[in-house]
Amino acid sequence: MLSSFLRSQEVYAAALQSKAAKRNRWTARNNLLCIEVPVVFLIVSTLAAGLFAGAAIYVSAVEHPARVSCGTDLAVREFAPSYKRGAIMQASLALVGCVTGFIGGWQLNDIGSIIAALILGAVVPFTLIVILPTNKRLLDRALDPHGAEASHLLDRWGRLHAVRSVLSAAAFLILVIRLLALGGA
Repeated sequence: MLSSFLRSQEVYAAALQSKAAKRNRWTARNNLLCIEVPVVFLIVSTLAAGLFAGAAIYVSAVEHPARVSCGTDLAVREFAPSYKRGAIMQASLALVGCVTGFIGGWQLNDIGSIIAALILGAVVPFTLIVILPTNKRLLDRALDPHGAEASHLLDRWGRLHAVRSVLSAAAFLILVIRLLALGGA
């Protein structure tokens, strides 16, 4: 009698362990569902910063030098459609990355994430205050596309855009580091 009672207790314990093991496997498989909301904000911010940085670095390292290598006349003509398409994408990514990074950093009380978000957001006023006058002049139909001013403006635009590349890459790097640090906590 005692042995059958002990055996039933062993079977019961094994069933509980099996149930716990299944629950743990389910939790491990669905770990993404367990991410805290502030971390989701930081993930979105990191993605936006990474996309922004990648696009900005591509423009600085590939597109703009290629544009200029085709001659000033063609570079000035190609600038307008490229600028209009890029401006919408880049502004959206910078604003989404800044807002979500700031919210996530604020909720987690993580100063590093907040700083990264503000660095990414800084490209917007930098663009509006520093780069926009050059953009407007390059888009002006009165600009002589063969003249020295056009060449000077294209060179200036390339240097100013490189600042955006550096800022966004720094923000992306900080956000990746913060996410890795949060994942290990």
